[in-house]
Amino acid sequence: MPTTSTSDTAPRRAAPDMRSGPLAGVRILDMATVVAAPFACTLCADLGAEVVKLELPDGSDALRTLAPVKGRHALYWKVTNRGKRGITLDVRKAEGRALLLRLLPQFDVLVENFRTGTLERWGLDLATLQRANPQLTVLRLTGFGQTGPYAARPGFARIFEAMSGFAHLTGEADGRPQHMNYPLGDMVAGLFGAFSIAAAVADRRAHPRECGREIDLSATEAMLRMLEPLAAEFEQLGQVRCRAGSRATYTAPSNIYRTKDRCWITLVASSEPTFRRLCQAMGRPALASDPRFGSSRQRMLHIDALDGAIERWCATLACAELAQVLEQHEVPFGKVYAIDDVLADPHLQARQAIIRLPDPDLGEVPAPCAVPRFSGFAPQIPRSGPALGEHNEQVFGALGLGADELACLRSAQVI
Repeated sequence: MPTTSTSDTAPRRAAPDMRSGPLAGVRILDMATVVAAPFACTLCADLGAEVVKLELPDGSDALRTLAPVKGRHALYWKVTNRGKRGITLDVRKAEGRALLLRLLPQFDVLVENFRTGTLERWGLDLATLQRANPQLTVLRLTGFGQTGPYAARPGFARIFEAMSGFAHLTGEADGRPQHMNYPLGDMVAGLFGAFSIAAAVADRRAHPRECGREIDLSATEAMLRMLEPLAAEFEQLGQVRCRAGSRATYTAPSNIYRTKDRCWITLVASSEPTFRRLCQAMGRPALASDPRFGSSRQRMLHIDALDGAIERWCATLACAELAQVLEQHEVPFGKVYAIDDVLADPHLQARQAIIRLPDPDLGEVPAPCAVPRFSGFAPQIPRSGPALGEHNEQVFGALGLGADELACLRSAQVI
């Protein structure tokens, strides 16, 4: 009698629409500004959500002028708001507020990042929003959250990085704390924002009759969440982790080293088998049996001597030579890339990690691909961020507003 395998009896998915992502059918109204919360919405758009970007009619969103700018075109805007339709609406005015409430039944999620209490002052408190759409989820991304003594403070990425403890870890051991030349705090908050939206969507699908959620996302707490063991390290061991340059102080060896031709590589050989392979690659197999380096803990205690040996060895080889030796011995490493190296890398090219967004002003704009990749989903390449009010007629027309009404609203600077 033939047997039936588990795979034969398992439920099968219908043949997927390769253009339909896992968030297809989710509609998001993005009324946030600058980077963090809009980035959250863009990540959702990458995976199939329909996102409408709402701006004030004066185009005062700081991202429209934030560097890098080519001529009058803000490149940051074009890539961070890719794949969205764009409308203008002054929700501070009575007509704009009424129009927003008419829009809300069309959306599953509203995303905002104004200072705590701002929407309430405009007459758009949570109860009012959810009277318009009882199932609306509202993501509120602020610097410090909706409660607490800092709730009303303004926030920027560097503030989140500093107050979470992240900047305390960045820099040379004998130097001052440092920020990187990029708003990492905003991007981390955006990642948590996208995760929050996806969680709310899952919750809605599991409990379709429940009221919508309010999501209180603090960007400082998002950064702090990334520093997972530090509080336990301090409480249980009395240790405050500090700056150590590029050297890891929790495992060894793990550092950045310079090659003979003045390239930089990052190298990690902290497990025992990997460390032995590194010693073989260096032509110094005896280092693996040196009692100073016999375990990760011992290597950390004698890290200056070990790092010095690795540093001197790396300085004897050009980057290509060093890469060949490390690959042969299966030692994890990577050249420290600048963006031109990223664009030239054959692996990233093969995976199309950089895509080209169609753009009406510049022809095309390069940007990172959608992450992660889902089987059965081949996302269409999105267009770059919308022009100011580009889709007003389309979005407001769907509410039944005709050309004359839109002209009046435009004249009154409501849209």
